[in-house]
Amino acid sequence: MNNNNQLVKGLGFYGAVSVAAGTMIGTGIFVVPSRMLHLVGTPWMVILVWIFAGVLSLFGALGYAELGAAIPEVGGEYVYLHRAYKPMLGFLYGWTTFIIAKPASIAAISTAFVLYLSYFFPALAQPIWQMQVPGLAWTLQFTGLQAGAAFMIAMLSVLNVFGVRRAGNVQTFFTACKLGVLAILILLGLALGHGSFAHFSAAAGIPASGGLLAAFGVATVAALYAYDGWNNLSMVAGEVESPQRNIPRALIYGTALVIAVYVLVNLAYFYVLAPGSATATQTIAADAARQFLGRWGGAFVAVGVMISAFATLNGSILSGARVPYAAARDRLFPSPLAKLHPRFRTPAVSIVAQAVVAGIFALTGTYDALYTKVIFSEFLFYALVTAGIFLLRRREPALERPYRTWGYPLVPAIFVTLSVLLLVNTFVEQRSDSLWGLLLVGSGVPAYFLWRQWQGKKVS
Repeated sequence: MNNNNQLVKGLGFYGAVSVAAGTMIGTGIFVVPSRMLHLVGTPWMVILVWIFAGVLSLFGALGYAELGAAIPEVGGEYVYLHRAYKPMLGFLYGWTTFIIAKPASIAAISTAFVLYLSYFFPALAQPIWQMQVPGLAWTLQFTGLQAGAAFMIAMLSVLNVFGVRRAGNVQTFFTACKLGVLAILILLGLALGHGSFAHFSAAAGIPASGGLLAAFGVATVAALYAYDGWNNLSMVAGEVESPQRNIPRALIYGTALVIAVYVLVNLAYFYVLAPGSATATQTIAADAARQFLGRWGGAFVAVGVMISAFATLNGSILSGARVPYAAARDRLFPSPLAKLHPRFRTPAVSIVAQAVVAGIFALTGTYDALYTKVIFSEFLFYALVTAGIFLLRRREPALERPYRTWGYPLVPAIFVTLSVLLLVNTFVEQRSDSLWGLLLVGSGVPAYFLWRQWQGKKVS
């Protein structure tokens, strides 16, 4: 086989763990706990949501570990869906990932990075240009946040073109840094925060509309956004050294580590802050740190969020570009997306194309407007991929499976069932964002048939 047509296997075990865990620990853990508390009422219920969402993510990772070890190819879910179902479903996943899910997530993370950078440089948050749209109640504006977010995307995309080993080393370093920041927040918060465990049973109030179960489901969506990324390692499976051994271990260890960190940091938040104070802020980590670090608290958390966002952004760019690359190899996407850089052996065209789409989102979108659309569209495919384990076991019993899903068939069945229930609850409670997600996924259906028709004309 010609090595010039192959990606480089540059991710070892620790690099794989850093991709699995590092892309999960992003900006959500510093933002969403306040929203979750507002929804479910007490800190103990928030902790329960984090555990539930973490176990759900772990169940998904256990299923993905089997698929990643058995089919260690670049593209992750795209490859699994293409093999378990039909090419059209693989195309729909690639389309959704390329058009909305991954670029919107990358844009949100880069925006959060620059938002916390504006703590030190407030001018970044000021409008550079704005215009009132005639006849509409819309104001178009361009700020330093948008420009900075687009710059971050461009810079890290260039880094990823230089090679997966460089990108993987960056990921490992910054994952270690942000785990260190969270460890300090946990240890100092519980030791020096001068808080009270009575905060955990105090009620912050539940919204009048909807019941606790529905609110629990909406809060779970917020938690799942903070956990999102456990699937990213599967997208670079073809670049992992000893994938049959390292992919399952990295997915399981990485997800378990993040669950523990998230539960502990929320214990620190709510030990330090009373429920009323916690629901009154959108920067719960900064407010908690300010309690025991004084005026340096905000700066400490700002740096921590920037470190976390940087590593997550790098991991998302690293993994996301492999999906259109894999689809292009199967002639489901334009062939230039499958081209590798002649020197670095990375999918450079796919990385650049992803950066362009993500840059558009960064210039037009906001952090809080994106994550529900991202999670809704992604969990449609997470459920389908996990259901594919059952199909492939029946259809391809001879396929070598170095790792088999722990708890099969109960664990993947629970994941699929809970994912479907979560999607239904999200559609009922957050219909506008859900409809947008469905619309964007559905737009891939006519795109698929148009692409097939165009491909047929090229052949004829």
